[in-house]
Parts: sequence; structure tokens; C-alpha cells
Amino acid sequence: MAGDITCGSLLQKLQLIWDEVGESEEDRDKVLYQLDQECLDVYKRKVDQATNSRDLLIQALDDSKIELARLLSALGEKAIARTPEKTTGTIKQQLAAIAPTLEQLTKQKNERKREFVNVQSQIDQICGEIAGTIEVGEQVTTPQVNEDDLTLERLEDFRSQLQELEKEKRNRLEKVLEYVSMVHDLCTVLGMDFLSTVTEVHPSLDDSVGDNCKSISNDTLSKLDKTVATLNEDKKLRLSKLQELAGQLYDLWDLMDAPKEERRMFDHVTCNRSASVDEVTAPGSLALDLIEQAEVEVQRLDQLKYSKMKEIAFKKQTELEDIYAGAHIVIDTAAAHEKILALIEAGNIEPSELIADMDAQIAKAKEEALSRKDILDKVERWMSACEEESWLEDYNRDDNRYNSSRGAHLNLKRAEKARILVNKIPALVETLVAKTRAWEENRGLSFMYDGVPLLAMLDEYVMLRQEREEEKKRMREQKRYIEQQLNTDHEGPFGSRVSPNRPASSKKAIGPKLNGSVSNGTPPNRRLSISGQQNGGGHGRSGGKDSKKDTAKTASPGNNAAAAAAAPVGVAATAKEDTASQVSVTDPVPSTP
Repeated sequence: MAGDITCGSLLQKLQLIWDEVGESEEDRDKVLYQLDQECLDVYKRKVDQATNSRDLLIQALDDSKIELARLLSALGEKAIARTPEKTTGTIKQQLAAIAPTLEQLTKQKNERKREFVNVQSQIDQICGEIAGTIEVGEQVTTPQVNEDDLTLERLEDFRSQLQELEKEKRNRLEKVLEYVSMVHDLCTVLGMDFLSTVTEVHPSLDDSVGDNCKSISNDTLSKLDKTVATLNEDKKLRLSKLQELAGQLYDLWDLMDAPKEERRMFDHVTCNRSASVDEVTAPGSLALDLIEQAEVEVQRLDQLKYSKMKEIAFKKQTELEDIYAGAHIVIDTAAAHEKILALIEAGNIEPSELIADMDAQIAKAKEEALSRKDILDKVERWMSACEEESWLEDYNRDDNRYNSSRGAHLNLKRAEKARILVNKIPALVETLVAKTRAWEENRGLSFMYDGVPLLAMLDEYVMLRQEREEEKKRMREQKRYIEQQLNTDHEGPFGSRVSPNRPASSKKAIGPKLNGSVSNGTPPNRRLSISGQQNGGGHGRSGGKDSKKDTAKTASPGNNAAAAAAAPVGVAATAKEDTASQVSVTDPVPSTP
């Protein structure tokens, strides 16, 4: 059997064969020597193979230790915790002991490397989006990872960096969306196409694109900022232009008294007349077509105002004249109308300037009328009081005033009030004179009332009132004298004639009253105001005085006395009775209670 064959049995078999053959000892020695050499070579080869195998194992063990150390260093793990406990024994035992640790660390290294690749890829992605080198959503190339440094500390650093970049990305995205919203609002107000405006900055800013896919690059933010600034500037310019047009529309409307319906048609233009830039948010409120519409309307009204300028100017002049008339100030209306007509026909002045000038005159007239109001109110009270005084004198001359006729009690009440009012006239005149003089000193002008100096009117009234009081006093004395004479005449059997030497003042006092002279209590300002408007105010006063003189002359009581002396006794008595009755009828009762 093959299992029983050994080197000794083969050598014995070889000896038997040699014995049969008869090999010599020398040949036998050569063969044996050759066999020994061949056996030696085989052993040598086996030893060499064993040595090489041992060396490879030793190298593998060294490499494993080096790899273990490198992995521990790269992963940042502590060597004490990761080094195998068995460091003695055969080489294969040592390799078997280190292999599981090495395999575990290698697996951990690969996982760590993938984490680094993932984090660094995101960092590169965000950095590229910020720099604008890559578009949002575009895949970046796999980054090169330093496998010698895969520690957790370094990984945390990358993660912190990634968090900062993600935060910046969110901030940038919020800013981009804020800019886009501002562009949308501005385009809405300005009446512009939002889509074309925003996609001109970057195509990804369209509303159809998701927020996470919008560009956040520096260039996009810069363009958005410039776009918003440009649109804001356009908004300011358009608002300024629209407010200017709105102001012109209001001026033209006020100038031509445009109806509310016509103005209401442009409420969308004038509603922002005093608004600030931030307050204008209505869609299309600053659109170009709206501004053009307002410009066309301003041009239309501007052309129309020239045709209505004459009507408007004369209307303003009428308003000015009404103010002066209410303030009792006399102006040359004809000259003013001629001047306005000449200015309009010559075309040397802008209608707005003419109206502004007239508005200034109206304002000045109102101011002057306001300064005269207090005095004019007192003048009206004075006039009213004088009218009541005149009525009271007429009432006192009426012999039938106490009869129980219809309305007599009303006249009696009016007379009571009139006496109270008349008693206040001197104080009222005194106050009016003081206020008028203060006004004149303050202004350096004479206070004119319907073209006549008010102080002159007041002075004349005071003088006439004094004359009237003196006349009343003379009339009362004359009445007492006549009554005494009549009583004396009635005592004689045949009566007596009227003495030619008696006072001639009775007929003189009667004459002005019968002819309606100014001594009946009517204030001179009524006469002067009417005559001042018609012919300058001078003729009224002179006519009144001349009438008084003529009446007094024609009704001279001396002439009546001479006629009575030449008549018979009966006629003289009749004349006396007529004279007495005439005096009793016409003699005024004192106006004061």
C-alpha cells in the first residue's frame, strides 16, 4: 500500500535491484549522493516557502497594526480602547485577534466618510447658490474628503458651518421674497406687469416656482434692491406729478366753479392729493394712463378758462363790490370793470394771476370790512335809534294818539321803547365818535361812510340835535307866552290885538317842520348815504340847509304879526285863535319822558 512506502523501504528495494543488476559501489554511492542532494534541495525550498509565508504574515500583522493606528487617528478614537488585548502568541493568532477591530474601524470610517461627503456637498451647494455659480437645485460634484481627518470634532465644525449657511440661506430667501412682494405691490400701484419685471431680475422669481427653488445669489439680491429702488423713485415722481395735476384741477375747478358731478369724475386722481408715498396703495392709482388722463383734463380746462375768464373775473369783481357795499365803502366800479376788460383783452396777464390778484383784493376787502364791523354795527344802531326818534316826534304831534283806535296800544308800547332808545343816543354817539377817532388814528385814514367822513356826519348830527333842542326850548317858551296873551285877551270885553313887538320865533319854528326840514330828527347819515352814492354826497347836505333857510324865510312870524296888526279887531282875534291852534297842533312834545 502507498501508505507503507517510506524512504527506507525504497532504499532497500533499490539495494535489491542493484544487487540483481550488479551495480558497483561507486555507482551506488553516486546515486545515493544524488538522492541526498535532491532531498536537501526539497527541504531548502520548503524552508524558503515557510520563511516567505512567515514574513508575509509578519508584514500583514504590521500592516494591520499600522492601519489600525491610522484608523484610530483618522476617527479620533482613543488607541487604548480600540487596541486588541492579545498582543502575544503566534503571528496568526495576533492577526486573528486584530482583524475584528480593524474591520469595525474600517466600516466606521466608511460611514464617517459618507457623512463628511454629505455635509460638504450641502456646504458647497449653498455656497454655490450664494455666489451664483450654480442654480438652485443643481447637483454639485462629489467633494474630496480628507480621509486622514474624519474626527467628530471636524464633522461638527462642518455641521456648524452648514447650519450657518442654512440660516443665511433662509434669511436670503426671506429677503428675496420680501423684495418680490415689494416689487409686486409697486407694480400693482404703478400699473406695471409684475411677471415681466420680476423675471427680468431672475427667471426663478416667478410665482410658479417654489420658494425653495428661488435664486438667493448676491447678484439677484442686488438686482432686486435696484429694482425696488427704481420703482420707489418712479412712485415718488408719479405721485408728485399726480398731486401737481390734482392741485391744478382744484384751482381750475374753483376758478370756473365746476359742479360737483364734474369733479367727482376725477376722485381717483384727487383722492391722493395730500397723501404720502407710503399711503398710496390702491391698485393702478399711479398708472401712466391715469396721469395722462389727468394731464388731458388739465389742458382742456386750461384752454376753457380763457373763454370763461371774463365771466369769472367780473364775478370776482361783483363779490368785491358786494363786500365794499356791505362795509359802506365807495369805489369806482366802472373803472374797475374797464381795467379788468382791458387786461383780459390784452392778454398780458395769466388768468390765474388775475384771479389770484382779485382774490388778494377780496381778502384785503374782507379784512378791512372786519375792522369796520364794530363801528358799522354802532352806526346801524344809531340810525335805527334816530328813525325811532323821528317816529316818536311824529307820534307826539298826533292829537289822536290816545284814542281807542285799532293798534293804539301797539303804538303806545313802541313809544315807550322808542323813548328809552332815544335817551341812549347821546352816549351811543359819544362812543361812536371815540371808536371812529381811534380807528382813524390807528389806520392814518379818514373813516368814510358811503363816501362821506363819518366824523363829519356825527358832528353835523350833534349840531343839528343841539339846534333842535334849542328850537324845542324856544317853542315851549313861545307856547307859554301865547297862552298868556290869549288868556289876557279873553279877559277884556272886546279883546286886544296881537302886539307887533312879541317874539317872532313861533312861526320860524313851525316853518321847517311843515316843510319837512332836517330839524325833524332824521339823522343826516341817511341823507348823506343816499346822496353820496348818487352824486358824491355834497348836494344833499347843502339842499337841506337851503330848504330850511327858504322855509324859515317864507314862514317868518314877523310877516304874520304885521298882517294881524292891520286887520280889524275881530279879524285879529281870529288870527290869534288860528295861531294858537296852529302852535298847539305843530308843537312837538319833548321826546324824553
